[in-house]
Amino acid sequence: MNAIAGVLPLTRLGLRRDRITIPAWALGLAAFTAATTALWAADFADPADLVQETRLAAASPGIRMLGLTSAPTIGAYAMVRNFVLLAVLAALMSVFSVVRHTRQGEETGRAELVGAAVVGRHAGLAAALAVTVVADAVLAVLLALAFVVVGQPVAGSFTAGAAVATVGLAFAGVAAVTTQLSTTARGASGEAAAVLGVAFLVCGVGNMAGRVDSSGLHVRSAWPAWLSPIGWGQQARPFAGDRWWPLGLTLVLFAAAVVLAVWLAGRRDFGHGVVAQPAGPARASRLLDGPLGLAWRLQTGALLGWASGMLGFGLIMGGLAEQVTNATGAARDFYTRMGGSDVILDAYRTSILQMAGMAAAIYVVQVLVRLHAEEADGTVEPVLAAGTSRSRWALSYALAAAIGAIILLLLFATGAGLAAGAALGAPVGQVRTLILAALVQLPAVLTIGALVVVVVGLLPRFAGVLSWVVLVAAILIGPLFGATLRLPQRVQDLSPFTHLPKAPAMPVTVAPVVALTVALAALTLGGLFALRRRDLSLPA
Repeated sequence: MNAIAGVLPLTRLGLRRDRITIPAWALGLAAFTAATTALWAADFADPADLVQETRLAAASPGIRMLGLTSAPTIGAYAMVRNFVLLAVLAALMSVFSVVRHTRQGEETGRAELVGAAVVGRHAGLAAALAVTVVADAVLAVLLALAFVVVGQPVAGSFTAGAAVATVGLAFAGVAAVTTQLSTTARGASGEAAAVLGVAFLVCGVGNMAGRVDSSGLHVRSAWPAWLSPIGWGQQARPFAGDRWWPLGLTLVLFAAAVVLAVWLAGRRDFGHGVVAQPAGPARASRLLDGPLGLAWRLQTGALLGWASGMLGFGLIMGGLAEQVTNATGAARDFYTRMGGSDVILDAYRTSILQMAGMAAAIYVVQVLVRLHAEEADGTVEPVLAAGTSRSRWALSYALAAAIGAIILLLLFATGAGLAAGAALGAPVGQVRTLILAALVQLPAVLTIGALVVVVVGLLPRFAGVLSWVVLVAAILIGPLFGATLRLPQRVQDLSPFTHLPKAPAMPVTVAPVVALTVALAALTLGGLFALRRRDLSLPA
């Protein structure tokens, strides 16, 4: 027990530090779940339409990569469309929580200060895991309530919540191991994210290789899906059997990972990882002469991961183009409403580009919240001491985020165009059309980034949480969900995505693009002015 002495006070401290972060993650995912489930409940009011859409999902290898079809119910269909996304986000929430309370504490010196008190060697790790378990439990309950609120069965709702939360629990264990292996918080998070990527691919391959039953409504996964925690969550089959026993595999993995992490922690020096950090090159690249090169270098790893994901997402969505052209009923109505055209193919391409734009906005927010993190950690101080102005420092991050967003949109459009061209013909024309239409999303994406700069300039203490709240709100009241949620038009107009031309379904009009460009320029200048006028929130 001496090894975990002080774990209760550290757990209370961790929960206090995360009193905003945990509710923000859990409420955001729950709101997204409720909104999307309500959307599909409205679109598939006719059971025949739902059966047709379920058969389409079961027959498509691309959709099976992203979701496992189990039954023609609203809840089961929501799991097909949402489970992987929710599971990945729950896993990231858990990874960030464990890394923040362990490896990051050692990097910043907080853990050394706490360790000077009567605290056991493993108390910090135990407290980090306790905080993360609480976060996953809260997420499970809120996701279940989100399903119940929109009219789904209680048993299936709680199975769905538990299935998502146990994936997060599994990756809390993974992060506990990577924090012992890596010397830096960034490295520990990156290693855990790499394991998450492998888990996603293994599960997707297992589902793609699975067999569809004679009804065409149920997919039986191949064996690789059983090697992944994401696959175990899907095998619980929420709203279609509610099997809890596969979730026990996740608990076994979590326990084994914790044991391994404790063993590794006893075999490394404080502040160092089991794997020694390699020495860097003797001379820095010329690209690192200025703040832009530094900002770009710091985001390279994240951008590579996003790039592979967006390219794969584009290939999958583009490959569905031929099947979508044959859609009828509620599925056709959904795409024509989202895309603003009665031509189903154009409407479908417009809707997937809207999704790609929102994904690029997530990347932009992820990059720009680093402004707040660097200020809070004090790493911006030596940059500014070298003669770099605050405005130039912030603009470097903004430019790096903008370039990254352009790359992601181009990769998605290229992947979707090539896949659609392989199915429908004329791949060069498909790629050209989608690339031009994808760039139309850029003003709205960058407007979200400009709002983050404003938040960092005006409210640095709450910049992290408020930035993500702004993004989630812009998505929920935007064109994908605003109409389904029956929000007043004046509320929907608050989202920059609402004002974008619906390309390629409709001709591109210059006025909204120019208006958004002017707005993002004004917001960026306002945020930079606020940043220059206030004191920096540096660590003591």
